[in-house]
Amino acid sequence: MATLHKEIVIDAPASRVWDAVRDVGAAHRRLVPGVLTSVSLEPGARIVTFANGMVVRELIVSIDDERRRFAYSAVGGRASHHNASMQVFDDGPQRCRLVWITDLLPDDIAPAISSLVELGSAAMQKAMGSGTLSE
Repeated sequence: MATLHKEIVIDAPASRVWDAVRDVGAAHRRLVPGVLTSVSLEPGARIVTFANGMVVRELIVSIDDERRRFAYSAVGGRASHHNASMQVFDDGPQRCRLVWITDLLPDDIAPAISSLVELGSAAMQKAMGSGTLSE
């Protein structure tokens, strides 16, 4: 199983970044504009459309306000298994870290998913504040 781990330092308060992460129906406007073009909600899931035209159904596993953690699982498509989480941590009064972890099968789709994570990470930093990316 491939595991992707991405940490993003964002020059914005953790509360502001978490508010955007937890707003799962507005990710295309608030969190990753330009990477996602639309999001529609249905009970327990969301349908996301990427800028490249790809459409993915994501089950909403958990939105944990106490831990500032969002977990989801993409279903269908090329992945036989996909689960991911984003968690926001304080890193000072005007700075936070977002940790994005994705586990997936088969391993050979990891480069494609990694590219989407990189695009999403850059979009989050642009939308939420400036910062530095780290692996």
